[in-house]
Amino acid sequence: MTTTTPSGQGVQPQGPQSQGPQPQGVSLGMPQLPAPDYPDDVRARLEADAREVVARYPDSRSALLPLLHLVQSEEGHVTRTGQRFCAEVLGLTTAEVTAVATFYSMYRRRPGGDYQVGVCTNTLCAVMGGDAIFEALQEHLGVGNGETTDDGKVTLEHIECNAACDFAPVVMVNWEFFDNQTVQSAKGLVDDLRAGARVEPTRGAPLCTFKDTSRILAGFPDERPGAVEAGGTAGHASLTGLRLAKGEAGPARVVHPRGSGTPAAAGTPAASGDSRDGSPHDPSPTEHLSSHDAPQDTAASDPDHPAGPAAEEGE
Repeated sequence: MTTTTPSGQGVQPQGPQSQGPQPQGVSLGMPQLPAPDYPDDVRARLEADAREVVARYPDSRSALLPLLHLVQSEEGHVTRTGQRFCAEVLGLTTAEVTAVATFYSMYRRRPGGDYQVGVCTNTLCAVMGGDAIFEALQEHLGVGNGETTDDGKVTLEHIECNAACDFAPVVMVNWEFFDNQTVQSAKGLVDDLRAGARVEPTRGAPLCTFKDTSRILAGFPDERPGAVEAGGTAGHASLTGLRLAKGEAGPARVVHPRGSGTPAAAGTPAASGDSRDGSPHDPSPTEHLSSHDAPQDTAASDPDHPAGPAAEEGE
């Protein structure tokens, strides 16, 4: 039966008899079934751990981040079951838990490998070789960004700054540092991981699996011998400011911009002791360490400025 609209166009009825086969993978708008629960023994173990985590905080809601790491340590990623568990423990909705779990990149949303290999492709690491390393590893492993090798060993991804610019380019495996990498050393690293060989980070704690790392991030002690004592530090350049603050650094040096010639005004002789050829030198009393904060006699907006007061906008 066909009805007619006021414009005279025929319209077929929308009953079931007029609908063709639905394309595969298209949601019909049906609500998703509730996530299944953990097996009884797993839930009992996780509940005991969760009570310990929640007890650290005056407000139970604050325990959500470590609890997400806890459930991630169970299956290697944050499952719907894990989100349901967090919601029930903390008295939150699953929507509230999902909003947090999907915001932070350290929580996996799908299964991954035992070792998450992250190549820093932020500016400094990129220009120092990070981009080349990431492209080479994609080809070497046969995976793209966020994908896992067929053996389930390595998940490759590019990541943002690791706060280790002194050691660029940097690769991280399960958040442990592998500094000053090259294409060849990075290939050797992932080959060793896949082969089960012993791999030692450049600094920091010994390497462990992604699940074990997630449990440590949940706040549980790393009980491996020597893991707590192992440590690392920032590079020399990163600690310069700290040394200056402590008075441990040597005297400041002035380096004028390349190609600037003499920074003194034309016809103005340099003060005694000044080095005006652009080479590094100790600052003289008349030199300031930075042109950005060099003292001025008066500001342009000062009515007493020799050039007169600055004009108002539109004048």
